[in-house]
Amino acid sequence: MIRPLMMALMIFGLAACETTKGAGRDLQKAGQAISNTAQNVQNAI
Repeated sequence: MIRPLMMALMIFGLAACETTKGAGRDLQKAGQAISNTAQNVQNAI
């Protein structure tokens, strides 16, 4: 009984790590887009 529970927890843990890593990349891309837009506005002024 304990072994299947431990396997399930490990699988969910790995899935959570991948989700967090993907979210971090998305946030990084969004921040980069905001920085680029701000730079373009500064250059236009």
